[in-house]
Amino acid sequence: MAQYSGNKTLVQWLVAILLIALLGGAKGVVFCNIDSSQLNLCRAAVTGQNPPPPDGKCCAVIRQANLPCLCKFKSSLPALGINPKNALALPGKCGLQSPNC
Repeated sequence: MAQYSGNKTLVQWLVAILLIALLGGAKGVVFCNIDSSQLNLCRAAVTGQNPPPPDGKCCAVIRQANLPCLCKFKSSLPALGINPKNALALPGKCGLQSPNC
């Protein structure tokens, strides 16, 4: 149980850091080979019911990402207003193989 509690706390801290970086204009934090300040480049493509396709800038971010690493954050995405289904579809829309999350 202590291990689960520690993991939950870690996820909460990561979500808080991401929110600060996305909303506060803070310097980005690098995780999974992505600078969190670049995440806004894909924001439109992962929010809402029928998001537009990702543009070239978003796909450039996705190409540099460690996609299997990003799977670890899948459950935290709704806290950031990101639809996990849309987020997991991004690699395929950018011509990459989607990770098995």
